[in-house]
Amino acid sequence: MNAVHVESATVYLSGREILHHINWQVKRGERCFILGANGAGKTTLVRMLMGYAWPVFGATVEVLGKRFGTVNLQELRKRIAWVSPLMHQWLGDRSWTGREMVLSGPDATIGLFREPTAEEETRAAALLASLRAEHLAERPVQTMSSGEQVKVLIARALMTNPELMILDEPSVYLDIAGREFLLQTIAELARRQPELTIIFITQRIEDILPEFSCGMILRQGCIEAYGRREEVLTEENLRRAFDLDIRLIKARNGRLWTVIE
Repeated sequence: MNAVHVESATVYLSGREILHHINWQVKRGERCFILGANGAGKTTLVRMLMGYAWPVFGATVEVLGKRFGTVNLQELRKRIAWVSPLMHQWLGDRSWTGREMVLSGPDATIGLFREPTAEEETRAAALLASLRAEHLAERPVQTMSSGEQVKVLIARALMTNPELMILDEPSVYLDIAGREFLLQTIAELARRQPELTIIFITQRIEDILPEFSCGMILRQGCIEAYGRREEVLTEENLRRAFDLDIRLIKARNGRLWTVIE
């Protein structure tokens, strides 16, 4: 059974075509990466999966077995954990604290709009501690660094038992140490929850962990390559996607690193 099923999806934003005729499936329990340069359409694809951007008539978008147009999106979003460093732009004028943002996870809202239970408070504190972020509990999210915000958003995502986790360039603003800690956290999560479907969006080839066994490359809104990891992450595909003479080096841990010739 598919966690994601997309057919013939073309998306326009502000009168410009961002995604062109996307056909894509992700099976339940798979770990799938989406790789592409800036402007390739990665974030628009995520917005479509979350129901924040809609394809033109004739497309099919199904997430967790629910077809868009026939489902309550607010309820569906409660089954999806979405982590994006761009989410802080949706905070509005309210100065939500780290604790409040984490506690908003079960309601799939950006900020807390009800009184949390004692059990939720305990779980939120434990999650922040596990990410070495307990000091952020009472800090306003808008005053945090980008790396600190990502930690809070990961804790928020883990507040529920999601069926699908979407990681939308979570390491884009992190330094090397922060990035490696984040990737280690993702690898541990994949091992602990084999039933969880994970989609990881990135523009950095070295961020694609060996746990991600399938994926695709987007280029200018089109699918450049799609399939198993070893079929997609080739020097030929990457050269076309990034318009660079890329050579790949495989590390002992299975991660790929690039050298520009």
